[in-house]
Amino acid sequence: MTLTARSDPDDARLLDVVRGWLPGRRWYPAKGVAAAELSVVAGIDLADDVRILLVRVHAGSIDVVLQVPLVLGSADGDVIGTLDGRPVCDGAPHPAFLRAWLAAADGPGIVADASTARMISGEQSNTSVILGGGILKVLRTIAPGENPDVDVPRHLVSVGWPNVPAPLAWLQATWPRAHEPGYLGVLSAFVDSAQDGFELACDYARRGEPFVGPATDLGTVTLGMHAALVSAYGVMPSGTEEVARSVENRFAWALSAVPRLARFADGVAEVVADVRALPSAPPRQRVHGDLHLGQVLRSHETWFITDFEGEPLAPLDQRTKPDLAVRDVAGLLRSIDYAAAVGGLTGGAAQEWATQARDGLLAGYGLDEHATLVRALELDKTLYEAVYESRNRPTWLPIPIAGLERLTSDQPRAAR
Repeated sequence: MTLTARSDPDDARLLDVVRGWLPGRRWYPAKGVAAAELSVVAGIDLADDVRILLVRVHAGSIDVVLQVPLVLGSADGDVIGTLDGRPVCDGAPHPAFLRAWLAAADGPGIVADASTARMISGEQSNTSVILGGGILKVLRTIAPGENPDVDVPRHLVSVGWPNVPAPLAWLQATWPRAHEPGYLGVLSAFVDSAQDGFELACDYARRGEPFVGPATDLGTVTLGMHAALVSAYGVMPSGTEEVARSVENRFAWALSAVPRLARFADGVAEVVADVRALPSAPPRQRVHGDLHLGQVLRSHETWFITDFEGEPLAPLDQRTKPDLAVRDVAGLLRSIDYAAAVGGLTGGAAQEWATQARDGLLAGYGLDEHATLVRALELDKTLYEAVYESRNRPTWLPIPIAGLERLTSDQPRAAR
């Protein structure tokens, strides 16, 4: 069923109720921006006393539509405020919202007791709720068109790839100025006894235990994902110049933000030259787009890959654009460096642990450690990290700096 959002006279009053609450949510896209403009787009009556409020957030370059499910008249939940003396609750974890969502959704579905639902803590861009044998992801930033977090797993399941939680149900809606329906959420199969990949790697590092075995397995599963994505979506021609220019532009941007990166200029130029010297590049294809250890789960010695949404604030056409498959590999390699650091390893111990894990990942994927494109794309990612950490977590800046030292050093270049 595709729902239709419509205006209601009480929507402006509901926005006033949640206006002060929204900036404190982890998924709110304009944190720290006092001048953000909030306005009502429309709302959806999902059931009696269950309304989904669609709120436009506009702040500088940020201009998105947020989904804010609300339950009215029930004090059994996270009460945000009141409207005409009736409690207004955050709907996402509320049994009334969950029952209504399951009743309206399309797909094979799931039979579950909504009263036993449990919200997952720690999420940032969306809200996930464990519901029986599935996990419901309530998409907070919504956009018209095929959401890759629904579309990609459905395609992977259709071609028989087993390492992705299967979508069980999904819900779409239209709203004013949306040129086509967009997704509000997806219910996916629950992966039992699962461990978050990043937390698992950090635990290995904390114990000083080699991560090479799980990393090798992950490389093999990632290769399988890319093969399945080719089967589902096909490929398109590619070239090396776009990669070379991307790294050059990334370095110029990073240098303007973090001037201390100037000492890496010669090394970056050498990597770019290596890319330009390649006779060809592999075809572009559909990729994960934001793959790191926090996007994978380990269950019963098997890896599952999740969260195909990409960057929620990026335009949909950018998130679904074909890319080089090894960009996903580069993201995992960078995540290994972070796991070593967060796990407490330093100096030679950190370098040895990370090198073994990186070698395992690349061996499982079937790539030489110094493959030119992997090196270039990992460098691109590391430059981004340097800017991010300098702005948000300065004490973490040594992690990408160490990565830049390794990636721009004089160690042998990849075979071409």
